[in-house]
Amino acid sequence: MTNHHEITSPAHFQELLSSDLNRVSVLNFWADWAEPCKQMNAVTLELAKKYPSVLFLQIHAEEQTDISESFDIEAVPSLILLRGHTLLERISGADAPALTSAVAKFATNPSVTPMSKTDRAPAQASNTLADVPMEESPDALEERMTKLMTQSKVVLFMKGVPDAPRCGFSRKMVGLLNEHEVPFAYHDILEDEAVRQGLKKRNEWPTFPQLIINGEFVGGLDIVQEMVQNGEFAQAIAV
Repeated sequence: MTNHHEITSPAHFQELLSSDLNRVSVLNFWADWAEPCKQMNAVTLELAKKYPSVLFLQIHAEEQTDISESFDIEAVPSLILLRGHTLLERISGADAPALTSAVAKFATNPSVTPMSKTDRAPAQASNTLADVPMEESPDALEERMTKLMTQSKVVLFMKGVPDAPRCGFSRKMVGLLNEHEVPFAYHDILEDEAVRQGLKKRNEWPTFPQLIINGEFVGGLDIVQEMVQNGEFAQAIAV
């Protein structure tokens, strides 16, 4: 019986996960448009051969939204290690060494203490203006957000980078800007939690990507798509 499965539904997921509550499981959240996912898909397949006692579940993040939301998946690739329903470790980004090490640790040593909250920084570059300070006052954060929002005529706050977006909405927004040949600066909010939370409040908009034109918040993907359809986007860029 194989230990590597492509999940087809929440019921399928629960059935496999509940078949052995002492078994270590690796949940690989992926999307076919994200290039780094190809690497991690290959890694999980090889690890499945090496560790037959471990259950490897491939979960398409945008097709199995109920499962993704239940694990707070906001970017791909993301990998979750469980023992039964207990969280062991969370790995963000295409970090093959971290995954390999974690599987080896938990598969061979059942007594290892679970790490309830382990988030590894994604292995992605960011074009921050400067290193993010360890401690930042509200005023300093406001000033830094203003600088980021005005660093170029068009600024995209997104998940990932333009060459490797880490959510479908960010990918579509980048495609839209490129399709209209709009030069833009960007900021990876997955690498900057302070700006991520700060912009939600400042712009009164809870999700990303967020598009800024001439220092002013324009909207998310749905609003920008609507602007394109009614001609307002071309006017906004031209000003």
